Amino acid sequence: MAFATTISPWTLPFSIFNFTFSHFSHPRTKMMSSPPTHYFRRNGVGPPTARTNRAPTSVHVLRVHCSSVDPSLADKCVDVLTSSWKWREFSIRYQFAGERGPALVLVHGFGANSDHWRKNIPILAKTHRVYSIDLIGYGYSDKPNPREFQNESFYTFETWGKQLNDFCVEVVKDSAFFICNSIGGLVGLQAAVMEPQICKGIMLINISLRMLHIKKQPWFGRPIIRSFQSLLRDTALGKLFYRAVATPESVRNILCQCYYDTSQVTEELVQKILLPGLEPGAAEVFLEFICYSEGPLPEELLPQVKCPVLVVWGDKDPWEPIELGRAYGNFDCVEDFVVLPDVGHCPQDEAPHLVNPLVESFVSLHVSKA
Repeated sequence: MAFATTISPWTLPFSIFNFTFSHFSHPRTKMMSSPPTHYFRRNGVGPPTARTNRAPTSVHVLRVHCSSVDPSLADKCVDVLTSSWKWREFSIRYQFAGERGPALVLVHGFGANSDHWRKNIPILAKTHRVYSIDLIGYGYSDKPNPREFQNESFYTFETWGKQLNDFCVEVVKDSAFFICNSIGGLVGLQAAVMEPQICKGIMLINISLRMLHIKKQPWFGRPIIRSFQSLLRDTALGKLFYRAVATPESVRNILCQCYYDTSQVTEELVQKILLPGLEPGAAEVFLEFICYSEGPLPEELLPQVKCPVLVVWGDKDPWEPIELGRAYGNFDCVEDFVVLPDVGHCPQDEAPHLVNPLVESFVSLHVSKA
């Protein structure tokens, strides 16, 4: 299917500030305002099955009781463990929970980390083996300086896709379903294209449209974007900008932009996002990525994906407009486009009562065939 390049209007470089942390009417679109009891796919409903597999052996494990996430869920979820994994020469933080059922790997968006899934892991782990990873450069994973790689770009979707696949092989020790938000959706798609035997299915939650990608800009705007990116990455302006962004007030304001229900922007959430961004190397990673306007687009990866895909969209997302996102429901691998009304860019955290049942239903339909 041809994807219209005119679907995304030219965006001035200064709109990059909107992407700081996360990142047609369609006949198969479903509006969802309450948790589903089941989920239908185009080719029918398959019976769910469960497999048992032992959780990976971990060292230096930190136990976090789920009641610390939400006291009301204390009797409905399981404990979450935190550990580290050595990937290449780098230390990668991940969280995991659950000892039976299919494996899920949760992939965060730009500027976020595995804590952004804190409302999902304990619930999903009741019937799944759930893993949430800090992509290299984010969270409490190592943040190698991109300048140390000379002419090679390090913080790319190919790097993160390779990391995700290696994580499944070395830690999960199984194929898995990828549940992804924002930029994490590109990571999941890239990983599935690189090693299709590892991914059983992908759930894309408000995937990034990559509006600042160079291919989505008119020829006359590209030099302006390049110049602006160089100014941020190669001068002191970038560090000044980052210092202005990496404050509790700025993080709270940014989150309030992308969460429709701003009551969900709690002090805990602000700290979960902010604190890893104050670690050494975080500024360099941040500036490198906002200057990354190449690499794959979702519409280029989706035709190459062999596994089933479910697209989920909070319809009040100001950064990734649903009017543009609906086109992603037309790809052959996409089984459904589910609309979450009155939800913003991060539905897994803003409306977990809607997202968690969708994950469970999507996985149960495909686990017997995967």
